[in-house]
Amino acid sequence: MDITLREITKLDYEAVCELHIPDEQQEHLAPNVYSLVEAHYNGDQTRAIYLRGELVGFMMWGYGSEQKISIWRFMVAFDHQGKGIGRKSLELAIDEISSLDGIREIEICYSPTNEVAKSLYASVGFRETGMGEDDMYAIIKLDPGK
Repeated sequence: MDITLREITKLDYEAVCELHIPDEQQEHLAPNVYSLVEAHYNGDQTRAIYLRGELVGFMMWGYGSEQKISIWRFMVAFDHQGKGIGRKSLELAIDEISSLDGIREIEICYSPTNEVAKSLYASVGFRETGMGEDDMYAIIKLDPGK
């Protein structure tokens, strides 16, 4: 599967903002336009997800602490869900984040009622650590020898 993660630029940010998910999924995710603004002011990293050159998703992450990166946003457009794009995109993000100096954990959070997200995150190695105020948290511990 030809999936790539690319930094979002002035050439594709509008298309990222227009990616669509169904109404029932929108309650689990902030709008991409809000996420891009938030990333700009918080210094978070954003990536557009491409399948064979076509924009199909979005993700955002930032430092949760000196040794932890938190994936704040992750979405695949509705027309491309259920095709393995999410799993491959997460694997690519984990590889990229793992290459950063000093990072020992990657964290992700999701609505505890979102069974699809829970299953996907578990399939790439995230293990639940418990509930926050509204969200379930899960982490992957990285090999400190890297």
